[in-house]
Amino acid sequence: MSWNTFTENTYVNQELDFSLDYSLMGVEPSWFEKMEPKMQVAFEAMRELEGGAIANPDEGRMVGHYWLRAPHKAPDESIESAIKDCLQSIEAFAGRVHRGEITGAGGAFEHLLVIGIGGSALGPQFVAQALGQPGEDRLKLHFFDNTDPDGMDLTLANLRGQLDRTLAVVISKSGGTPETRNGMLEAVQAFLTEGIEFGTQAVAITGDGSKLDQVAIEEDWLARFPMWDWVGGRTSELAAVGLFPAALQGLDVRTMLSGAAAMDALTIEQETRENPAALLALLWYHATNGKGEKDMVILPYKDRLMLFSKYLQQLIMESLGKEKDLDGNTVYQGIAVYGNKGSTDQHAYVQQLREGVNNFFATFIEVKKDREGASIDVDEGTTSGDYLHAFLLGTRAALAEMGRSSLTISIDEVNARTVGMLIALYERAVGYYASLVNINAYHQPGVEAGKKAAAGFLKLQADLLAFLKDNKGKYFSVPELASTLKAEEQAVTLFKLLEHALLNPAKGIERKLSKKPFDSTYGMS
Repeated sequence: MSWNTFTENTYVNQELDFSLDYSLMGVEPSWFEKMEPKMQVAFEAMRELEGGAIANPDEGRMVGHYWLRAPHKAPDESIESAIKDCLQSIEAFAGRVHRGEITGAGGAFEHLLVIGIGGSALGPQFVAQALGQPGEDRLKLHFFDNTDPDGMDLTLANLRGQLDRTLAVVISKSGGTPETRNGMLEAVQAFLTEGIEFGTQAVAITGDGSKLDQVAIEEDWLARFPMWDWVGGRTSELAAVGLFPAALQGLDVRTMLSGAAAMDALTIEQETRENPAALLALLWYHATNGKGEKDMVILPYKDRLMLFSKYLQQLIMESLGKEKDLDGNTVYQGIAVYGNKGSTDQHAYVQQLREGVNNFFATFIEVKKDREGASIDVDEGTTSGDYLHAFLLGTRAALAEMGRSSLTISIDEVNARTVGMLIALYERAVGYYASLVNINAYHQPGVEAGKKAAAGFLKLQADLLAFLKDNKGKYFSVPELASTLKAEEQAVTLFKLLEHALLNPAKGIERKLSKKPFDSTYGMS
């Protein structure tokens, strides 16, 4: 690659110490010109979005996560005031906790248990790891981010004997999200086991009037913070969802917001080659043929950014993975996202990336600063950080040698400002890409379909257990149960439910084994 090719295909912003090198993406200059009409449509759609247009017709709501770092751009004064008031309330609450004015049953809070799912956990987890300083954080963060009992037990094991100094925050817009509700109920029981009323050490982040909001009011929880219907879960890291845990941890939330605002100022630029989010969206379009034909591999060469790929996985795949476009056509859109961190990935799957099926494009994230202070030499004149940087350059070159596309985002260091910048960059790129492929990035019908199916299976389980309870001492094969419950098409599901119940004895299910395992019978004694 020539010097001219590199300089002509790299966006640089010196003020933000940020660059986007797309010189290895194989994009001809004429292609940008060809795509400019589509990009101008995307710019107009973004202007309408920020102006308060109904961006999610399925739910009749606006999408305003961009206002979170620029409240003055909100479409009315009430929203502007709500954003400002929320931030001030979070900072005030965090300050009172840090000063020991709000305490737990055992004294000053030392831990924060975050109970959420999806965007209500991934964003806070990413930011906590990226910016946390063990030994210096004001509160240590722990997460219930699933409805896995063993996972919750592992988290509680780290808090054993310390729940009296643990603040809990429950995050759910509706208050009815099953995973979050289950995590809350498990936490309530854990606190009660140590003689603590959960509400005396709990905070809610939820929608006004939600089930969770009502519980928090009735039980007199410590505080409530808003989840607005115009902020989706996957874009809520810079709302109370992410700012509250970050502030309690002691992170600089104002600087994170200002970093996002600075990136927003760049990414509303209507000259495409001067807009890094527009460039990203166009590069994704080029790499995937606008049809998701290739995967996006995120390779951050920094341990602190390890969770960034998981965070982007939700942001991008939940936003772009859609069956229908805005005109109702079946399009099956989306871009698969995966990644971990460099140089770990070089020992995991870079072999396939270089020599296997060419079904991806890579995004390297380069962090120029190694650490605070000087590093020792591991070889003469060479530090561990030099090795890490060389591995990034080497992998990039090795992929290019085999004709594999990649782009590189460079920042000086990982701090509150740059984390805010990265969040804002990708949020905007997702919005632009959605416009380019004519889909709604702000709804998630597939997620709702999974929830409805799960509810149906739980109803089937309840019917199954009730039948066996009413027929204690009798044992039935799976086909017999399916016929009796008029669930012939769900025989496999019944088998799965029975086998799960067997290893969770509170259900009371017993099995009589047969020589052929699928001929076994089930019942209650």
